[in-house]
Amino acid sequence: MLDMTISIIIPTFNEEASLSRLLPLLYKRATFPTTLEIIIADASPDDKTRLAAKEVLTKLEVKNFKVIEVAKGRGKQMHEASKIATGDILYFLHADSYPPRRYDYFIKQAVKNGHEAGCFRMRFRSNHWWLVLIGWFTRFSWKVSRGGDQSQFITRVLYNNVGGYNTEIPFFEDYDLIHKLYALEKYHVIPEMLSTSARRYRAVGVYKLQWFFLTIYWKKYRGASIDELYVYYKKWCDLNAAR
Repeated sequence: MLDMTISIIIPTFNEEASLSRLLPLLYKRATFPTTLEIIIADASPDDKTRLAAKEVLTKLEVKNFKVIEVAKGRGKQMHEASKIATGDILYFLHADSYPPRRYDYFIKQAVKNGHEAGCFRMRFRSNHWWLVLIGWFTRFSWKVSRGGDQSQFITRVLYNNVGGYNTEIPFFEDYDLIHKLYALEKYHVIPEMLSTSARRYRAVGVYKLQWFFLTIYWKKYRGASIDELYVYYKKWCDLNAAR
């Protein structure tokens, strides 16, 4: 089972700086780098991110990679990349999230043990007490503690069976997939720590952004449509219209 291949799918939008840090780290921290496929699904308005990705991957002498241009929308980007992925396992990773050392081993071991989908625990690269607390809660299996920043692994078979990412919704694509997996009781939290950027919290303000996120959840609970939520999200939470 440990000879399974993993397709790492990274949706990007003006992320050339992030990729220059992430891509070398992915190979440095991998236990089985030759079993990895890297797919960059880029929606940037110019080709800077795509050129940067190709340059870094070529310099790393990575043999199995693809850099594709996709229409903007993270769900669309990840789903389009999944169509050309060749791995037994799909691993969806944000450009500013860094998986732990031996991440590929832990993912394969989880699948070997019967866990067809899941994520890592997470911590923000910040010492702010609230962000530290949010990260601490990701150790629990509660659905409310989940999010795309934690990365998502899922077997190709299960991904196809649940229909993959919903490309018709403008955001919340991670939560939509997670919801479907939790409903099937097909979600596992690997007890290893991934780190992710706190750049959005720094730009907006920790308490202010958290209030906006809580408002979105409340509006959703009260029956707001996805379009209404997206308008609110774009106004208050989205820094670069990446979704």
